[in-house]
Amino acid sequence: MLDYVAAVTVTAGGRALPLGGVALPNRRLVLRWLRRQALRLADGHGRNPGPAPAVPWLGVRDVRPVTFHGSDAPEALRAWAGDHGRQDHAMGALESGRPALLTVVDPFVGLRVTLGAWPVDVWGWTAQASADHSPPPRTEGV
Repeated sequence: MLDYVAAVTVTAGGRALPLGGVALPNRRLVLRWLRRQALRLADGHGRNPGPAPAVPWLGVRDVRPVTFHGSDAPEALRAWAGDHGRQDHAMGALESGRPALLTVVDPFVGLRVTLGAWPVDVWGWTAQASADHSPPPRTEGV
């Protein structure tokens, strides 16, 4: 049974576009996937990484790359991925049934990248997340 979903979206010019998402059986795997995507997006800054290879143990592709115009967003993604305190906070949010969200902004063009994970509930978050990869509304402090 899949208990958590994660998605990465980009918002530019008022349009939110899905970059990719995944459903996984536990919160540790979801956060590991989000950290991988954060580092992958940050490390792709300034180069064209090409198509992402499949993750062999899941058969899931990485999210599509984003072109950042400054270094603020990539640095914020790296900082989040490497901050054990923020990872623990995200783990606690998921454990308590709340979403874990991170939004970084490229201030040069107003590009916003959101990484989110949330528990699946019995009312169908999995179906909604797989349909549009949109995270639930942002909650403060997560």
